[in-house]
Amino acid sequence: MTLEAQSSEEIIVTGEATGILPVRNGKLPPVTVIGTEAIRATFDATCLQQARNTASAPGVSRVVLNPDAHVGYGAPVGSVLASDSHVYPGPVGLDIKCSMSLLQLDVPADQIADRPTRRALIDAICARIPTGAGRGQRSVSKSRPVSAALGRRAVAEGASSAVCQALGIPPAWAERCEDAGHVGHDGTRDALSARLDWLIAGGAFETFEEKIRQLGSYGGGNHFGECEVVRLVEADQAAFCAKVFGLRDQHVAFLSHCGSRGFGHHLAQGQFRTLERKFETWGIPLPAGDRHLVYAPLGTAEADAYLDDMALGANFATVNHLLINALVLEAFQEVLPGTTGTLVYFISHNIARQEVMGARRVWVHRKGATRAFPAGHPALAETPFRVTGHPILLPGNPAAGSAVMVARPGAEQTCYSINHGAGRQLGRKQAIRTLDQQAVDEQLEVQDILTNCRRYPRDEAPAAYKDFDEVLQSVQSADLATTVARLDARFVIKDADKADD
Repeated sequence: MTLEAQSSEEIIVTGEATGILPVRNGKLPPVTVIGTEAIRATFDATCLQQARNTASAPGVSRVVLNPDAHVGYGAPVGSVLASDSHVYPGPVGLDIKCSMSLLQLDVPADQIADRPTRRALIDAICARIPTGAGRGQRSVSKSRPVSAALGRRAVAEGASSAVCQALGIPPAWAERCEDAGHVGHDGTRDALSARLDWLIAGGAFETFEEKIRQLGSYGGGNHFGECEVVRLVEADQAAFCAKVFGLRDQHVAFLSHCGSRGFGHHLAQGQFRTLERKFETWGIPLPAGDRHLVYAPLGTAEADAYLDDMALGANFATVNHLLINALVLEAFQEVLPGTTGTLVYFISHNIARQEVMGARRVWVHRKGATRAFPAGHPALAETPFRVTGHPILLPGNPAAGSAVMVARPGAEQTCYSINHGAGRQLGRKQAIRTLDQQAVDEQLEVQDILTNCRRYPRDEAPAAYKDFDEVLQSVQSADLATTVARLDARFVIKDADKADD
């Protein structure tokens, strides 16, 4: 990769938290950059060059760099790509439809103030929801097993009423999903069923049953479950949004971050390999020489296959999240009998969706980026959020907390997208090498935040992530969204196996 960009000084500042990054000396549309001066300083040369490479690729009309952006595969994590002619697997990512969900419980904060209650909740959740790479239902005692036949329905239908009822998920929760069910390239579920049959029959998915057993699990890496106390922002608009969203001040909520697990990873890896071979056959150059920026023109068999595989992975992720939330609610009911819960929202940040931009329908690829439709957006007309905008769930870190936001009309400048969280400022190896384990654990202990880990993973420590308040300030100063509530962590579920390794 040629490092054309050397530092954040190459960003042309247009406002307190906005700027543009020129592409090919102004010959192509610039990258839209969101971030205060402090945040812009976190964009290193490779991140900026990846943004330029993405903007230079065929068919790309818009690229956005959000405040949480950092180096990824091909396109930066924390970026948005729009195209009306091509689909790009890289700007979606390997974890198809990695997402956030928030479950609001009717439990007042003081009911989990004591550590024994929180420890009992951790144990009850971990008895139902596995953590760790490759882990599935069989590795915990109270999981909800999913047969191969039901798994086939889940990935073809998403959170249909029949699938939800079979898994003990309240069907009404599907109404609180950004997308409860994805369809194939031709707009049908049949296309997904046919694609899945083809993959399995052809030997391209020999591990299907193994991957299906990962439904209802968190996995590893930056995925987590986090018990929160909701703290509403004191503002009239925030109070109105909170009522529509179903948020309850000074009550317990549960925030989850997970995706399509090994199922989606398998499909994404297969697509990368297939398209790389196609590029060799076609004899065309890779954008910027980067194999992670392979693409397929819309309407081709290659694009259809990618869209089908992405939809299968996305349906897995949707059902996975809803099942996790059902199991979390069950765990709370075991420890605190009579607990009830409602889903606030489920929203993805690794997906490509066809949306209207101006007078055109384009495929908006969000890689580590969150959709942000404000009040009155046509896509929300038939949803509970038409007069508020939909909830935006932003994880920060356990020490700084997380946030629920709502979009403003200004989000149009970023393809109706904002960041998906705080974003890394230290790579995993760097964090493990430089952060002190005792200091990491003591920080959580001082704030009375419990975890299921004997030692909290250093590569997931709060210090490995950007300043969350500065990230939120960037979003608000750019007039993209406003904060409705902050979420204060009380305990965290992470990949304990890795932490104890």
